[in-house]
Amino acid sequence: MIINKHTKFLIVGLGLLGGSYARALTEKGYYVEAITDKQSSVDFALEHNIVNRAVSFVDFEMLQNADVIIFALYPHVFVEWIKTYGKHIKKGTLITDVTGVKKCIVYDIQNSLPEGVEFVSAHPMAGREVYGVENSNEKIFFGANYVVVPTEKNTEENIDACKRIGEILGFGRIAELSPEEHDDMIGFVSQLTHCIAVSLMTCYENERLEKYTGDSFRDLTRIANINEVMWSELFLLNKESLLNQMELFRHEFDKLEAYLKNDDREGMMEMMRLSTERRKRFDR
Repeated sequence: MIINKHTKFLIVGLGLLGGSYARALTEKGYYVEAITDKQSSVDFALEHNIVNRAVSFVDFEMLQNADVIIFALYPHVFVEWIKTYGKHIKKGTLITDVTGVKKCIVYDIQNSLPEGVEFVSAHPMAGREVYGVENSNEKIFFGANYVVVPTEKNTEENIDACKRIGEILGFGRIAELSPEEHDDMIGFVSQLTHCIAVSLMTCYENERLEKYTGDSFRDLTRIANINEVMWSELFLLNKESLLNQMELFRHEFDKLEAYLKNDDREGMMEMMRLSTERRKRFDR
């Protein structure tokens, strides 16, 4: 598929990410429709011209009209949705997603789709600590990372089309990983960091922390304002990879603790030098 100005997009799930996709595509002049479960989200999206058309039920006509369908649903809902309604998607449609785990759903969904419908998975590495279409903002994608997660079932043409969507949305860097590589990487750079932020907010009993903290604590715990329903599902679906990353972190934390107990300043300084060297790569 070649993405052009005549491409019709359908977004299933108008939350923060689905709404942000819709805003970005509409802003660029694309025709965008949406299916979501809340009438209030439909009303908000139409009132603010985020989409051209939206409904709070599964509209089979929309499925037939769409050239590209973007799913912004919880993983288990996405799988169930495809198994229930996937047969109504027309041949030649490209579907993609925003889901935060891949290995446990991508192959299942690809095997559930009708012939001629191709699913190229993707993961926008962008978000906010608020939820719902009312908080959507296309600017969260600007300069962020976008990971395309193809399998051997995908064609180069549609992999390129999925990457093109990332370019249209304004992502700064577009990478490609297999579902297995993606889940290992995401276990470290996203899920582990959320685990650390949650642990920081729950390990110290003081109801007035906000009166004493500086930028360092606020920066480290920004993502502790967390959607417990979504993130607990993501953790469990990527359990093996996340546990491996937690053990890796625990090993380094224990090493730093040992340096402190033994008054090993040089050991601490060496860890800090390595940390500084690696963190500088993010600023290039």
